[in-house]
Amino acid sequence: MRWTIKEEPNPQTVHHLSKELSIDPILGKLLVQRGITSFDEAKRFFRPNLDELHDPFLMKDMKKAVERIQKAIDNQENILVYGDYDVDGTSAVSLVFSYLKKDTENISTYIPDRYEEGYGISFQGIDFASDNDVSLIIALDCGIKAIEKVDYASEKGIDFIICDHHKPGEQIPEAVAVLNPKKEDCSYPYDELCGCGIGFKLVQALGKTKGETIQDLLPYLDLVAIAIAADIVPITGENRILAFYGLQVINSTPREGVKAIIHQLKKSTLTITDVVFIIAPRINAAGRMKHGNYAVQLLIESNFEAALTYAKEIDAYNTHRKEVDLEITQQALQQIKEAQEEENSTTVVYRENWHKGVIGIVASRLIETYYRPTLVFTKSGDKLAASARSIRGFDVYNALQQCSEHIEQFGGHKYAAGLTLDPKKYDAFKQAFEQVVSKTIPEEQLIPEIKIDSELDLSTITPKFFRILQQMAPFGPGNMKPIFKTTSVRDNGYGKKVGADETHLKLNIIYGADRKTYGAIGFGLGDKYELIQNDFDIVYSLDENEWNGYKSIQLVLKGLK
Repeated sequence: MRWTIKEEPNPQTVHHLSKELSIDPILGKLLVQRGITSFDEAKRFFRPNLDELHDPFLMKDMKKAVERIQKAIDNQENILVYGDYDVDGTSAVSLVFSYLKKDTENISTYIPDRYEEGYGISFQGIDFASDNDVSLIIALDCGIKAIEKVDYASEKGIDFIICDHHKPGEQIPEAVAVLNPKKEDCSYPYDELCGCGIGFKLVQALGKTKGETIQDLLPYLDLVAIAIAADIVPITGENRILAFYGLQVINSTPREGVKAIIHQLKKSTLTITDVVFIIAPRINAAGRMKHGNYAVQLLIESNFEAALTYAKEIDAYNTHRKEVDLEITQQALQQIKEAQEEENSTTVVYRENWHKGVIGIVASRLIETYYRPTLVFTKSGDKLAASARSIRGFDVYNALQQCSEHIEQFGGHKYAAGLTLDPKKYDAFKQAFEQVVSKTIPEEQLIPEIKIDSELDLSTITPKFFRILQQMAPFGPGNMKPIFKTTSVRDNGYGKKVGADETHLKLNIIYGADRKTYGAIGFGLGDKYELIQNDFDIVYSLDENEWNGYKSIQLVLKGLK
């Protein structure tokens, strides 16, 4: 692993800001690294303000979308809220449905079946709408490339409003309104919203026309925060404001479905990390193992007892998902070994009976071992379907674009994408993908990197220092949790491997002339046990550890040397 210390920001700017805010220079440095250089910018960062959310009508086609929805409500038309089966899609559907449900009874939801229909808008979904006399479909977290599907719906007298955040193609569907800040002709000030975020902007615009304030819409922000965390979009600008207040809703007055998930966790206060690793996988498990409808039912349920039943079912799906993805990961690792492809610049694996619902997770797990752009294929009908995942700094979507002659369809982001292809083209695609990546990726990029914000003397970690650090949350892309480096520390002699299979490392680190000890945990670092017999260097983040009601600051180790 490469340890890279970030470039030192201007020392005068750091000094000036630290003085102005009366904070430790290390904290001042962290802020300047995040582009915060003045008192006012720091105030906006530490105290996100709902009033600073952009006017939703700045988004191209928003007025058209609001007018069409209003017309549908006034004329008692049947509306179908349609979304993808992942967390972003199911959260967006739940949000828009629960908001519109207050104004019309003629509304229903539709989540495509991952296996029967695949990703995005399907002909089957449009036929369902037609059979049920739906005249307006609101598509969330999908639809930006659904040219033929929207035309097909139009022939059946069904209008479309598309709310999507994926990269548009050269052609935009002929929908009544297409809300997507990534469109070239859209001048909306922030283009990193997730699908649920765009759904919220639609709701915000509808609310504005009815004289509602942002305070009236606060109850919907638990869903937005969950989608922001799960979809790994930058937690900057509007996303930071929405995630900040959404977390407050999750921790104080969440909807019954979210409350039911939290009820099973026995955890008092949830962070964005908890949302990513605890809440999101459970919601996702419904679409992966059974059907995304289960997630929507949970998230729109208003009765807590009923929500608890759904939450238990979804928890069981999640447990099953873990077993399946572990088994497939082991098979995939074996396949790479047997094919002697450890030295490739890419990982591409395929087995026809692998569970389509977990291949994205498996791709991420393979990156943990081999750290390179990865695709995991399985059979889907008479086609092959794959999930692609990438490594830091490499645009896998762009690489797939360069292999498009072998692909039937694909879509996604820089770091995650999905595609389908003809089985006959698998070998040619695999070869082309390896060729494209090996030509464009620098060798050092294939070595995992830890970016270190600053070196730190452990004696700097006071309760005040930690409190201010915590106020920099929510953390995520664009505002990652600060990583520190400290050199020449020792273990107090009681360091040990922990966990059922001894994969983790638990230490009490001694540092400095006063020989003060600091509790530390290194997840997945059990194999570094030999290094703690002498002095060693550490990189780590800081967290709060709660044990038997006692809270303490803990070093969460990312690496040892």
